[in-house]
Amino acid sequence: MHPVLEKMKTIGIIPVVVLDDPKDAVALGTALVNGGLPAAEVTFRTAAAEESIRLMVKEVPELLVGAGTVLTTEQVDRAVAAGAKFIVSPGLNPVVVKHCQEIGVPITPGIQTPTEVEMALSFGLDIVKFFPAEPAGGLKMIKAIAAAYVNVRFMPTGGISLSNVREYLSYDKIFACGGTWMVKKDMIAEGKFDEIEKIVADAAAIVKEIRG
Repeated sequence: MHPVLEKMKTIGIIPVVVLDDPKDAVALGTALVNGGLPAAEVTFRTAAAEESIRLMVKEVPELLVGAGTVLTTEQVDRAVAAGAKFIVSPGLNPVVVKHCQEIGVPITPGIQTPTEVEMALSFGLDIVKFFPAEPAGGLKMIKAIAAAYVNVRFMPTGGISLSNVREYLSYDKIFACGGTWMVKKDMIAEGKFDEIEKIVADAAAIVKEIRG
């Protein structure tokens, strides 16, 4: 397994971050580290993503920073140039997957079906994002797919919360979980980084309880 993916697995819950203003990036990154989940999947849904990644990488070196909602090879290049160490996409775009592999950055593409799992396997990928997790059948669906693909590990994202993350992490085919509940946009906008740190700490405690 790629060292970056090993680190993501150890962290257990990857905060999925939407930033509207790069000025919040460092404070948020610090809160994630202090709370015990030193990772951020910064989504490319906003114009602030690229600069936010750059600032996090520079100012919070303990933080593992990646880019999420990556849809094009151009976004991959921008994210990697800014310092992103991993790429996550909502679906499996063969062009994007090939590009990431060519430049040596780990990618976790989104899947929902056995056919998409087989596409991932054809690229040599055995870690996939299951998205959107809860609307697509949740842990029950993951278990059904995993029964046929015993070497595949899943990173469910979408609808994961404090109320169900323990159940997901308890299943041995779960690589890590992606979640937004710790880093809500309104809390970031209001500068409630102390509160974010506390919520992150609660999530980190669950990882420690289950995975040691």
